[in-house]
Amino acid sequence: VLEEAKKIDYTPFAAEAPFIEVDGTTLRWDPREVTNPLLGSVHDPIYQGARRDLAESAIPEPKPGLVTEAHGGILFIDEIGDMDPILMNKLLKVLEDKRVKFDSAYYDPDDPNVPKYIKKLFAEGAPADFILVAATTRDPAEISPALRSRCAEVYFEPLTKPAIEQIVLESARRLDAELEPGVSPLISEYSIEGRKAVGMLADAYGLSLYEHYLTEQEQPVQIGKDNLLEVIRTSRMTPYTKTKSRDEGEIGKIFGLGVHGFVGSVLEIEAISFPAEKGKGKLRFNETAGTMTKDSVFNATSVVRLLTGLDLADYDLHVNVVGGGRIDGPSAGAAITLALASCLLQRPIRQDIAVTGEVSIQGKVKEVGGIFEKIYGAKQAGVREVFIPHENKDEIPRVLDGIQVHTVTTIQELMEQVFL
Repeated sequence: VLEEAKKIDYTPFAAEAPFIEVDGTTLRWDPREVTNPLLGSVHDPIYQGARRDLAESAIPEPKPGLVTEAHGGILFIDEIGDMDPILMNKLLKVLEDKRVKFDSAYYDPDDPNVPKYIKKLFAEGAPADFILVAATTRDPAEISPALRSRCAEVYFEPLTKPAIEQIVLESARRLDAELEPGVSPLISEYSIEGRKAVGMLADAYGLSLYEHYLTEQEQPVQIGKDNLLEVIRTSRMTPYTKTKSRDEGEIGKIFGLGVHGFVGSVLEIEAISFPAEKGKGKLRFNETAGTMTKDSVFNATSVVRLLTGLDLADYDLHVNVVGGGRIDGPSAGAAITLALASCLLQRPIRQDIAVTGEVSIQGKVKEVGGIFEKIYGAKQAGVREVFIPHENKDEIPRVLDGIQVHTVTTIQELMEQVFL
């Protein structure tokens, strides 16, 4: 990116603009400022590392750090979320001043033996005008608010199954190994990270290579599905996602959508009803799904009664989130409402769709968050169509491949679309 920016006249990057890269987890510093590879430090005469001629003259020597090396270019800090908070605050000060100040009790500006460059560094500081680019896998809430307020945040899209499969195929080509059919799709079910996918392939390759050695085969090494399954078993891996959608309909079951760690996922929500003694029906749900589930279920029962005219007090109702999935917000309200309506009306629901949206007691489908991530999660699970609140229409990705997104305003609209 920097090389391309250098070619554009109006960018601030000169032809010799540097690109400095450092890992935030390895940045260590001394609170006494004896050593600070990021910002720079002063080698006082009493410490090891000072030049002999300067030490003998008791002259401190400023040592510019990486921020000065990056002057006029880009400083890239990987895993900035693991940096020391105090060091991060010092970095923010440098970003504001665009230079690093040095100080030492041993410095005497009137000493004629002090070299000119040292006087200049103490008087003016070292230049540090650069663009900071940082990366982290931490939750944004864990990053210093002061740093976030000064940066533009860019979120990367998780890898899709086809992308993971392509990475696996390319890695197998580099290993000069053949893949048994089904290996790359199986890896894509257990990983959304390229590094982990390559690691799984490498482990399976090691097993197949050993088998190849034992049997003294002459043909190229083939990575089999059995080798990969052995890796999965020994590593105690669980599938990240499975294809859950089906062509047929089902009563009382629907797919909701959730977000965890900026990655979307599909929630299987099911409901069942039984006739009860008049006016003595009970409502049950798994509270482990989150405190918001309780409110969503109560709202859903009011909406179902409003739309169907049924007195839900005459039924025993049970709502369940399969697999213990956690719901942190009200976004499963629409899905819960449809599941309840389905089991009470005995109307099957399409199993190739997913729904997200908060439901009001008047039957309106209200705006929710995480739309982009939820659409991605639905696509990973093989869902063909997603229904979202109309208020979220501006958050629909511009490019949609393999999935359709529809907006709705009311539960009535949803029932017309998803009931068979």
